[in-house]
Amino acid sequence: MRKLLVFLILLLVLAGILDRVAVAGVQREIATRATARYDLAAPPEVTILGIPFLTQAIAGRYDEVKVDVGKLNVGGAQVSGVDATLYGVTAPLSDLLFHPERVDIRAERVVGAVVIPETTLNQRAPRGIKVQAGESGLGVSGEITFLGQQVPAKATLRVEVIEGGLRFVPEKVTLGGGITVPDPERFITYKLPIGKLPFNLKITDVRPVSGGLQITAEAADVPLRG
Repeated sequence: MRKLLVFLILLLVLAGILDRVAVAGVQREIATRATARYDLAAPPEVTILGIPFLTQAIAGRYDEVKVDVGKLNVGGAQVSGVDATLYGVTAPLSDLLFHPERVDIRAERVVGAVVIPETTLNQRAPRGIKVQAGESGLGVSGEITFLGQQVPAKATLRVEVIEGGLRFVPEKVTLGGGITVPDPERFITYKLPIGKLPFNLKITDVRPVSGGLQITAEAADVPLRG
């Protein structure tokens, strides 16, 4: 009886070790494929959730996979990071073991969060205008040039999702010195181009946060094979 108990304990320990070794291997494979497929500068950090892992591996389907891409330049816009969650990732275990070069790894759905820092917002803002981001919204302050004169201006910004990026439209424009300027919005409105995001993500929501702008994006039926 004692020998049987020791054997079962050793078996459980071995299973646990195999579980962790296997998950590390699949995480590395997903990172490698994602890097090649989406031309990433460096392999992302991949974490497969769910324990035990081997039951998911045998089924060839992983319910939830976290991917941290890190800092990224997308179409000239520097972002502080892309955090994505991949749902329903299919990767048949037999293919991973015997045919890794042709295995079709894909996710049923991907939800991602991208943060554009204030520095990027200010790089694209009109000259003389500074953007401040906070939980309450986006604001701008500075000076606009009108008929050769520098006119102090303040405004809040509305963010619109457009083809190829974002557009910032001023609201509640306030000018200093009592100077009246026709259509002051035209001096402050600007666009921020955003290139193709990893995992074919499409922007679904934008909201200001402390120190920047948080973008939520989603995609469906996303291939990971390079």
